[in-house]
Amino acid sequence: MDAFDELLRGIRANGVGLGRRELSPPWVLRPVEDASLTLYTPVRGGGWLTGAGAGPEPLRVAAGDTVVVRGPGPFVLADRPPSAGPVGPAEPAEPAEPVGDTTVLLSGTYRVRGRVAGRLLDVLPPVLVVPGGDGCAPVLDLLDAQAAGCPPGQQVVLDRLFDWVLVCALREWFDGREAGGEGWFGALGDETVGPALRAMHAAPDRPWTLAALAREAGVSRTTLAGRFTRLVGAPPLAYLTDWRMTLAADLLAESPDTTVAVVARRVGYADAFGFSAAFKRFHGLSPTAYRASCRPDADCVGAECAPA
Repeated sequence: MDAFDELLRGIRANGVGLGRRELSPPWVLRPVEDASLTLYTPVRGGGWLTGAGAGPEPLRVAAGDTVVVRGPGPFVLADRPPSAGPVGPAEPAEPAEPVGDTTVLLSGTYRVRGRVAGRLLDVLPPVLVVPGGDGCAPVLDLLDAQAAGCPPGQQVVLDRLFDWVLVCALREWFDGREAGGEGWFGALGDETVGPALRAMHAAPDRPWTLAALAREAGVSRTTLAGRFTRLVGAPPLAYLTDWRMTLAADLLAESPDTTVAVVARRVGYADAFGFSAAFKRFHGLSPTAYRASCRPDADCVGAECAPA
């Protein structure tokens, strides 16, 4: 599986916080307090983004651009930069009769469910802006049309279209990053570490050794171990354990009918006892206790499952 696809496994819109606004000046919007990610994209008009992580100066957001904010954060999207004078109240009501300079804004909030998807938050900056381009334009046009109408099954369609816009924006951002960035995701582009990382991600159930991973990378064990640790921040086999335990936590939460023994085999453990001991050392709970704590209304992203 592609590493980017893995990051997005648990990112889904569910109808909460999704919508289309027609905003007349003055207006200001702030991220929803309990949202893991918030997406804004103007399809007409635009605004100004300010706040920590957005840069020292207000950033212009034009029609077709997509803003992704990680967590609530001290960010503001408004019709004018702060130096242009006061803005209106937060989250103003949609005007009955839109007037001149109206901005049509699509926005959506996302909860990040699962430990694999939670890694997405670790590699994203506090805020990112993806300039408008041909890649997402057809999706935005379709989403705007759907959000403005009320066809049968509209909410399901909106959920998936908002997911599509988020994936499109994040893919463009990741593709635009320089190779060799910090952490495991940046290391995927390294000619030595990348092959070993991709091998572990593609087949976590294989009995990987440092020698086997070095063969995947085409280098010596010493070379792989040193460069891997420097770029990723952990030795190869320690990272492998981390990745296996991350996958196992999601498998336990998402597949209540799958036995612990089956989960163990899927992440490279020959027996359930050895896996259970390793899982408890890593997560602080046994596999059975962890699964029991992951109710349908919980987000399993921490040491324990937090209510949604």
